[in-house]
Amino acid sequence: MIGKKVILNIVKRALKEDIGKGDITTRLAVLKGIKAIGVIIAKENGILAGGIVATEAFNAVDTNIGVTFHKKDGAKLTTGMAIADIQGDAYSLLSSERVALNFLQRMSGIATLTNQYVERVKGTGARILDTRKTTPNLRILEKYAVRMGGGFNHRMGLYDQILIKDNHISLGGGVKKVLERVKDTNSGKIFTEIEVQNVNQLRQVLSFDVDRIMLDNMAIEDIKEAVLIVDGKCELEVSGNVSLQNVRKIAETGVDYVSVGALTHSFKSIDLGMKIKEI
Repeated sequence: MIGKKVILNIVKRALKEDIGKGDITTRLAVLKGIKAIGVIIAKENGILAGGIVATEAFNAVDTNIGVTFHKKDGAKLTTGMAIADIQGDAYSLLSSERVALNFLQRMSGIATLTNQYVERVKGTGARILDTRKTTPNLRILEKYAVRMGGGFNHRMGLYDQILIKDNHISLGGGVKKVLERVKDTNSGKIFTEIEVQNVNQLRQVLSFDVDRIMLDNMAIEDIKEAVLIVDGKCELEVSGNVSLQNVRKIAETGVDYVSVGALTHSFKSIDLGMKIKEI
């Protein structure tokens, strides 16, 4: 779960961007004091995510707005389904509608795409991971949406896990030198993962104690060989050029994780609408 304070800070920035000095159209076109109800409708199938964020968006504009979600985050949506009722001052509903829906549509899009990947690897034992390829300042929301779709989070940032990638290896003098340096300073305290691009690098890594090895852009046959070589000594993750078309074959090789950058950089927002009427 995401802390309310974190959500509120993100929501307030979004509202400031959209409303600015005030909603001039609503102020001029709608009489004051009108009470209204809005119904959020799914216009396509998907997975819901972001209900907690949309609620904060409505309430940040007007604490008297009543928000009732009929489905919890992670639930399946079908076309025409009523997702939530929003009731309160008409001016407040109109002013908060777009920001609330923006969060809801995008987060639901991420959850939906994630769920498609999760369904493709069902029964293999492999888990779908996200990456750091997220929208700046929205990572915590997007990674939450991945979880709602049945996926798992990789590291949140550069600060919570050691992940040695190709550029680190190149600039650090090679696999062995980098791992020796990390071992001397880390002593197994922080989860350590290293990226390899071929079987030769993989064999070099196995002489060290690492938690996970990432197989980057490797062919299926090479992945299968890597699984046999590692033989359960550490976790294996596949990354690079993963799609809905090939993820099943990758998962069936016996790896533990498949990381997919597309979850948070190539998703399609779910189409949602909100109809508002006077009550």
